[in-house]
Amino acid sequence: MGDILQYFLNGLARGSIYSLVALGLVVIYQGTGHLNFAQGEMSLFATFGAWWINDHGVPLWLSILLAASFAFVGGGAIEFGLIRPAAKKSPFAVVVVTIGLFQAFNSLSGLLFKGAATGLSFGTIFPNKPKDFFRLPGGAVWRYENIGVLVTVLIITALLFLLFRKTKVGLAMRMVANNADSAKLSGVPTNKVLMLSWALSAAIGTIGCALVAGINTNVSLGTMFGVFLLASAAAILGGLDSPLGAVVGGLSLGVIESFVTNYPKDWWASTYIGADTATAAAFVIILVVLLARPSGLFGSTHVERV
Repeated sequence: MGDILQYFLNGLARGSIYSLVALGLVVIYQGTGHLNFAQGEMSLFATFGAWWINDHGVPLWLSILLAASFAFVGGGAIEFGLIRPAAKKSPFAVVVVTIGLFQAFNSLSGLLFKGAATGLSFGTIFPNKPKDFFRLPGGAVWRYENIGVLVTVLIITALLFLLFRKTKVGLAMRMVANNADSAKLSGVPTNKVLMLSWALSAAIGTIGCALVAGINTNVSLGTMFGVFLLASAAAILGGLDSPLGAVVGGLSLGVIESFVTNYPKDWWASTYIGADTATAAAFVIILVVLLARPSGLFGSTHVERV
């Protein structure tokens, strides 16, 4: 029983990271209807910036906030200078631009930050000493660091829910995502909404990447690749227009990954089941869910009048 609870808690810890990165994807999709394939590498570049700021004597928590602020500005600038012109041509052009940004930010990180390929030491803003944990029934432990990450995800989710559902800005973002032309005719400043979506997404992604680096105790060029892949799956599973869905999807994938990787105890399981199998199992579940509900578990169902 203790092992099962421990696997569940470990899955929540990993799933919290997937959820936070997925939230960044949902923010862009809510506001623009596009997917940002460079989300992980943009966040990684900003996190390297946080490392650099911290390396010059600034407290880590402030370094992360400053990096997220720079990412906010940079995300808006990218939308204005690259995404907006591409979107005027075709949705496929946006895909091409984001893939190009993926490669550009990855290469730029390796060029500017010496040691990025092998990894740079990165701390955590949460208590992570050996004694920093709660001991639960059955011998399972829940580390303060993992609790801190989960609480951070829940706070950001609540703020995004309030933004999208309770403010005029959130309503404008949803209107633009559904039909930009109609939103513009209704007086919505579509360009500002699009810029804000990219800015928010970049800032949220930076916080997520910094938390990943803290858990891993280092940040490298490969930090976000696997995380972004599963975060994208989490966003699709939960619904690309649902912050709550992103969180549920991320936590679910984290728990599935933990159980598939750790729970089987037979010799054949330890031989043939690993991280790759866990990822495959997660995507099989996603396919089954999407066959039953294409919009995701919490996504909105769109009805078109013909």
